[in-house]
Amino acid sequence: MAACYLPHVRFRDPVFGQLDGRGAGHMWRMLTSRSEDLRVELVEHRADADAGRARWIARYTFTATGRPVVNDVQARFRFADGLIADHEDSFSFWRWSRQALGPVGLMLGWTPILPAVTRSRARAELGRYASSGR
Repeated sequence: MAACYLPHVRFRDPVFGQLDGRGAGHMWRMLTSRSEDLRVELVEHRADADAGRARWIARYTFTATGRPVVNDVQARFRFADGLIADHEDSFSFWRWSRQALGPVGLMLGWTPILPAVTRSRARAELGRYASSGR
C-alpha cells in the first residue's frame, strides 16, 4: 500500500484517525511487519482514473491482546498521477474493539472514550515504529 500512495497522501480510519504523507506508509509497514497471520480478502472493488471503492476483509491476530479479529472494511480512494492521493477506510469501531480488546471493547467501544484512547496508543506505537528507522 505504501508504494501506491502519493508522497502527500491523506489516510483516515477509525483506529489511527488521519495520517498524512509518510505516516500512512509507516502505518502499513508497521501493521504488516507485526502480523504473523494477516490475511486480506478483496470482496468487491471498482475504480476509474479518478476514484475507487473497495470492500476487503482482514483476518489477523491483534498483537496487543492475542485476540483474533475479522474486520470488514469499506475503502474509498481518490487518485492523482496514477497513485492514491486520499484513502479512507471505514468500519465499525465497536465491532472491531469487541474482537481486538474483548470485554473492554464490548463495554466501551461505542463510547467516545475508547476510540480516543485507542487512537492515542496506535499513534504512539506508530511514532515509535517510524523513529526506529524502519
